[in-house]
Amino acid sequence: MNSKYKSEGGDESNYWNWNGFKIFWSVKGKENANPMILLHGFGASSKHWRRNSYYFAKKGYSVYSIDLIGFGNSAQPGLKEIEKLDNGVWCNQVSDFIKQVIRPKTSKKIILIGNSLGSLVALTCAVYLENEILSVIASPLPEPLEIRKKVSKLNSIFEKFKTKLIKIFFRLFPLEIVLFLINKLGIIEIGLHSAYFKKDHIDKELIDIVRKPVLRKTAARSLRAMCFGMSTRGDKLKASYLLEKLSHSKKVPFLLLWGEKDNFIPLFLGKKIANFHRWVELKIISNSGHCVHDEDPSLFNKISYEWIRDLKTY
Repeated sequence: MNSKYKSEGGDESNYWNWNGFKIFWSVKGKENANPMILLHGFGASSKHWRRNSYYFAKKGYSVYSIDLIGFGNSAQPGLKEIEKLDNGVWCNQVSDFIKQVIRPKTSKKIILIGNSLGSLVALTCAVYLENEILSVIASPLPEPLEIRKKVSKLNSIFEKFKTKLIKIFFRLFPLEIVLFLINKLGIIEIGLHSAYFKKDHIDKELIDIVRKPVLRKTAARSLRAMCFGMSTRGDKLKASYLLEKLSHSKKVPFLLLWGEKDNFIPLFLGKKIANFHRWVELKIISNSGHCVHDEDPSLFNKISYEWIRDLKTY
């Protein structure tokens, strides 16, 4: 299933077979250290943690980075192969990764650190894998808080009809052409300039991290599975429900790290979450955008490390 593990600060990259799909992952640090999983955002990969993983490894953690299915160097299945891709599927992937890759080495609870979509996956894991998770750092957390509606029979029928329509739409929508144009028209660079407040951090390495998966032949079918999955999720996979669920137990400490200049998910949403859920801690990073971990890694790493250290939950 997996190959060797380089300990004592070593770096091991590998592929893991998950339900017949190849999943790329890497690990840095000592084998028996406290485990940490870094979860990337939409359109990114485990390589987006380029300025963070070695820091945490040097601080004594066993740092795992994983390409969520559909992203990076992992398999890019479509609707025929996997039916859908959403944070429930990615949570299941993380769950099996913990069982099959991490648990043979240690029984210690897992620290999860996520960026954007990865934060939503981390929150999902904190709820549905509560006994496995030590703490969560979300930077930032997508999806605004919503008031959940009561489910009626009529609503249920409408939701089923809407799901069928969405599936038909994404099957017919020419995502192959969209991805081709995104690459040819420089839209990836435009998107990064919108996401990053500190433009000098947008280098060739970062552009390649985002662009290369888009160029794969299977990218469109996987994006189709994501669009369908994320747009048809039930309430139990949405941030508002998950935060509400987690608030009942408060077993998993939760830190929000938010860039003051985030254009994608504005800071007021982070403040709204922290005001509504008083047990959630919010720290604001000045002059930083959507990817604080890559824009201001020194501060991100320091705040994250000190917060985890001071929890004293080991």
